[in-house]
Amino acid sequence: MRNYVLKRIGLIILTASIIIFLVFVFIKLLPQYQQAVLGVDPETRDLLIQREGYGKPILEQFFIWVQNIVRDGGLGRSLKLKRDIVLVMAERIPVSMRLNIVPYLLAIPTGIGLGIWAALKKNKLTDHTISIGVIFFISVPSFVIATLLQYYVVYVFKWLDTPFVVANADFVTDPMRGLTSYVMPVLVLLVGSVAGLTRFSRAELTEVLTSEFMLLCRTKGLSKRQATIRHALRNAMVPIAPSIIGGFISILSGSLIIERIFRVPGIGGVYLDAFNNFDYPLIMALLMFYTIIGLSAGLIVDL
Repeated sequence: MRNYVLKRIGLIILTASIIIFLVFVFIKLLPQYQQAVLGVDPETRDLLIQREGYGKPILEQFFIWVQNIVRDGGLGRSLKLKRDIVLVMAERIPVSMRLNIVPYLLAIPTGIGLGIWAALKKNKLTDHTISIGVIFFISVPSFVIATLLQYYVVYVFKWLDTPFVVANADFVTDPMRGLTSYVMPVLVLLVGSVAGLTRFSRAELTEVLTSEFMLLCRTKGLSKRQATIRHALRNAMVPIAPSIIGGFISILSGSLIIERIFRVPGIGGVYLDAFNNFDYPLIMALLMFYTIIGLSAGLIVDL
């Protein structure tokens, strides 16, 4: 096990290095790069050229960039926000986690439970009803559901007074209003996650229930309930468990569309703003961070 873990860690480092280097090269080759990064006052421009090694071979620039990260202990400075990138991420990631953690925790038991129920009631009314709901929520884009919720909840039924998540200052002033403002984005994220997990769980359990070893379990005297709980569910959970653990990455990465629609100041909005404003140092730092997180999650899933 130790050798396997060390081997995988080595592969993670190698893979991450290749991906980050390719992204670094592609960003450097963008036509707007020089203008966006160096389009500042002459003094700062000369400092950046000296610090980042502009004009040198691309491979040398990459090693200088890595050296600066190791030496300074940070990921650079955002061109648009005029702040250290680590501080920006430390401020925005908890907001995305606060939005995504509740749908993540609720979707796991709900999705797996509905999938098991549909599989056990295969081709019956319960199965058809759940399957229709799953197809609907998978097919309809999340931004459509979000827009409809905003329209009906706020403007038609007037259950809430704002279609957006309230700011942190207002959240402290009126906690109840702040919590209720999170209901709609949490609900949109929840139904999408539940639908996907339900479909996956139903498909896996249905396949297991029709396997030959299940017939053997029944012929050896086990009841349908005993065979399902002891053998079918355990085997069906083998491919489901990695998707559950992998879903943890979505908690850290946020939701680009939902955060934009409900004006949640999370990390997803930082992605879009960085691309729109040609904030290349911030883009590079975010891609590097989530590349490492994603590869590490793959190791955790395999273990």
